[in-house]
Amino acid sequence: MTFDYKKEYKEYYLPKNKPVLVSIPTMNYIAINGHGDPNDEKGEYKDALSLLYSIAFTLKMSYKTDYHIEGYFSYVVPPLEGLWWQNNSNTIDYQHKEDFNWISMIRLPDFITKKDVDWAITTANAKKQKSHSQVYFFTLEEGLCVQCMHRGSFDDEPATLELIHSYIDNNDLLTDISETRRHHEIYLSDPRKCKAENIKTVLRIPVRKK
Repeated sequence: MTFDYKKEYKEYYLPKNKPVLVSIPTMNYIAINGHGDPNDEKGEYKDALSLLYSIAFTLKMSYKTDYHIEGYFSYVVPPLEGLWWQNNSNTIDYQHKEDFNWISMIRLPDFITKKDVDWAITTANAKKQKSHSQVYFFTLEEGLCVQCMHRGSFDDEPATLELIHSYIDNNDLLTDISETRRHHEIYLSDPRKCKAENIKTVLRIPVRKK
C-alpha cells in the first residue's frame, strides 16, 4: 500500500474550518527560496516549483534506479507548502504580493537524508540538463501553532486569518512570528484544476503561550 501523509496525519493536513491549537513535530523538506508575486508569470515562483517537483519525483522514483535509499517505501509525494513573509512586518499584506519572500517546500519521508537529496539534485541536473542547485535539504522545527482550513481564493485568506487571530487572542496565546517561525500554508488543491471557491489551503500561524 502506498503511504499517504495527508491521510495518515490528518491532524496536520486536514484540519476543520475552525482554528485549532496543534503541536507540529520536526519535519524534513526539500525547499527553495524566492521573492516576488507568485502569480507573476515572469517571476521566480513558477520556475522554482518546477525545480522542486523535479527533485521530489526523482526521489520518489529512485527505486527504479541503481541508487538505493535505505528504508525506502512507496509513498505519495506530500502536498506543496510555503512559508511567507514580508520584510519589516509580522503580518501579510495581500495588496503587495510583489514584496513577498517565500520558501516553497515539500515534505520528505523520514528515511530520506541530505545525502539522498544531493544525489537527486545531481541526477536531475544530468537528466534535465538544467541546474537544480537552488533546491536544498531543510529541517523545520515548527512547534506550537494555530491552524485552520481555508476554503476559497487565496485572496480571501484574510478572513480565515482573522478567525485564527481571534482564537489566539481568546486562548491566552501570542503570535510568534520570527525569522525561524513564519506564516505557513499547505496547498491541498491545484488551482489550475478546480474553481477558486473549492480551493483548500491549510493556514498555520506559530504561537506561544502567554
